[in-house]
Amino acid sequence: QLQLVESGGGLVQPGGSLRLSCVASGFTGDYYASLDWYAIGWFRQAPGKEREAVSCISSNGGVLDYVDSVKGRFTISRDNAKNTVYLQMNSLKTEDTGVYYCAAFRQPPHVQQMCLITNNPPRYDFWGQGTQVTVSS
Repeated sequence: QLQLVESGGGLVQPGGSLRLSCVASGFTGDYYASLDWYAIGWFRQAPGKEREAVSCISSNGGVLDYVDSVKGRFTISRDNAKNTVYLQMNSLKTEDTGVYYCAAFRQPPHVQQMCLITNNPPRYDFWGQGTQVTVSS
């Protein structure tokens, strides 16, 4: 069972930066046995609001996508050798506050690449526990 653990959250002032990490483990079997067999998404949930997708990256890193509100400020990347996906967040705003989750769905690296900037309909099968990001002065 794939396990995802987020880290890197914290309290930052508006205009500041944070880098979130999502480390994967628990690979089993002959297939889907490394992170390059999974597409990854970052989601966030602000207090009193529904969870929303922020960014996604395909299994080989060739396809990226961002929600409009973070374009030009956030950068998603992955290091499959380290089983880690990153979300670099710059120029943070108070509205970026929330719990950030990484999630994964199976996507062999040899198939046509895509990523999903939504989970409706549900496609992400594996979720981390989240890391809190608070942007406040």
